[in-house]
Amino acid sequence: MTGIITQGEKRLVLVSGRAHPQLAADVAQELGIDLLPTSAYDFANGEIYVRFNESVRGSDVFVLQSHTSPINQWLMEQLLMVDALKRGSAKRITVVAPFYPYARQDKKHRGREPISARLVADLFKTAGADRLLSIDMHAAQSQGFFDGPVDHLWAMPILTDYVRTRIDTSNAAMVSPDAGRIRVAEQWAARLGGVPLAFVHKTRDISRPNQSVANRVVGEVKGRTAVLVDDMIDTGGTIAEAVKVVLAAGASDVIVAATHGVLSDPAAQRLSESGAREVVVTDTLPISADKHFPQLTVLPIAPLLARAIREVFDDGSVTSLFEGNA
Repeated sequence: MTGIITQGEKRLVLVSGRAHPQLAADVAQELGIDLLPTSAYDFANGEIYVRFNESVRGSDVFVLQSHTSPINQWLMEQLLMVDALKRGSAKRITVVAPFYPYARQDKKHRGREPISARLVADLFKTAGADRLLSIDMHAAQSQGFFDGPVDHLWAMPILTDYVRTRIDTSNAAMVSPDAGRIRVAEQWAARLGGVPLAFVHKTRDISRPNQSVANRVVGEVKGRTAVLVDDMIDTGGTIAEAVKVVLAAGASDVIVAATHGVLSDPAAQRLSESGAREVVVTDTLPISADKHFPQLTVLPIAPLLARAIREVFDDGSVTSLFEGNA
């Protein structure tokens, strides 16, 4: 017999960047492990240094980073961590990016523009990533940008389970903030028991970022609790305008739900003054104290991430987490 047979066991390792340490700690706790000790700091000129303080040889490593502001710094840090793991002989490297960076730039609107979401996927692959895990990408087809397995998780079950406790489903309406999110709103409506569907008709100048004009509501919301759903809230302009239009159309009140609370300034002020009864997001991104406002509710995403990581490590089914709809 030629060769050597080993009986070694698989080893799951979780490493984290510096963008959202609390989320990483929560995921590690859910998994029942400790984070890999890591040294990371910035040089005076802004260059980033990373080093792992334990061996990762032969390990199945998950690299968690939340791409909050300054997004370019945290993206570069994660790329360097992946490269360090590759050079440290990790067996498999999975990039865990709860909020996929540059997700909104998934296609060309005009000539001479980049497709930045594709570039990010190429950077991860070139750095040495074997697999990508993310939550509620802005466009589901962005999964095809990465040359390897992609686990696209849904926060919808977490959000819908909570929202169901906050509304009377017999007197509610599901509202998409624009025509492009109707499919997601349909899935929400089904999970909430088949509530009526509506959407806000809006116009957007593609040359002016973070600005849109909400015109009118298409669908029946009068006298109902309207649930507005989106994948992310950045400056809050789109959602705040949609809330006002829905209330003007006769909705009794409005609950806003989104996966990613980017909440760039002045989102907190806009949302607190929009008239929404509650704004529900998950903690895929860190939400600092200055971004909090009375109507804000933040739900934990760590249990979902930990279950998905465990399924990937055990060669199980990530799809099973979403009742066959992943």
